[in-house]
Amino acid sequence: MSQLHLVRVGLLGSVGRFQASGAERFERGARVVCQTDRGLEVGEVLAALALGEDISRADGQLLRGLTSEDDMLLERLTRHKEEAFTACERLLREANLEATLMDVEHLFDGRSLYFYFLGQTPPEVELLTAQLAQTYEAQVQFREFSETLAQGCGPDCGVGEKEDCGDGCISCHIAAACPSKN
Repeated sequence: MSQLHLVRVGLLGSVGRFQASGAERFERGARVVCQTDRGLEVGEVLAALALGEDISRADGQLLRGLTSEDDMLLERLTRHKEEAFTACERLLREANLEATLMDVEHLFDGRSLYFYFLGQTPPEVELLTAQLAQTYEAQVQFREFSETLAQGCGPDCGVGEKEDCGDGCISCHIAAACPSKN
């Protein structure tokens, strides 16, 4: 029987119900890799739900716990995210666009960059971030690693066997730039 967990994922800390492979149970605070509707993301387990919970209401798959190799990749993604933030700010200045960039999120699979802005942004900002994401994604070349990140790199890599192998005073506009998948 599959185990459901409450997991916090993403820069904005969305909480969802994620189905673990098999009956594996993760403890509160465990860092895990999850398949969400956006792609592969790192999350933090908040709680394991009681066995027998309705798995049809799951928001995604809890694939595995984080490994030391994943931590190294996260460091690299953080550096790339900071570079994308700096590049986006520079392009906004050069184009004389009025927009306040709050943060950049680079998903764990390396396929998507999300740019978070404060308030409304002009349409030119979305075009700029889409171009930046395509350029940036091509530079870091993570596409081929996506499957390995989800399934593991081989024996003893930390991946278990798989069965089937309100707008308040501040509004945040998200210009998501996701390059098309191969």
